[in-house]
Amino acid sequence: VQLQASGGGLVQAGGSLRLSCAASGSIFGTSAMGWYRQGPGEQRELIASITRDGTTTYADSVKGRFTISRDNAKNSVYLQMNNLKPEDTAVYYCNADGRRRSSLAYISAWGQGTLVTVSS
Repeated sequence: VQLQASGGGLVQAGGSLRLSCAASGSIFGTSAMGWYRQGPGEQRELIASITRDGTTTYADSVKGRFTISRDNAKNSVYLQMNNLKPEDTAVYYCNADGRRRSSLAYISAWGQGTLVTVSS
């Protein structure tokens, strides 16, 4: 089972980036999908999540600046990040809860991480 994340990079403070994450065909029936991040010397934290019907939640640190969305047909989740700050610098990971197609087992799958660097 794989999640493929993309869209990270280097951006100046105040800029924007859009992260994308697509789940492979080996996972289906994804329920919750989300984005986590892990800054230097910090623990991984959940910053945004979205249910299958589109209900969203955000960490206070990104509320009003980041927007999570998903495309169920494409088994994908996105994170639009606006007004980026240096403290947003981190490796961003996508996560999806679903079922493995081969065994029908419930799983929580992770992407490989994409680095976002915000310069001041």
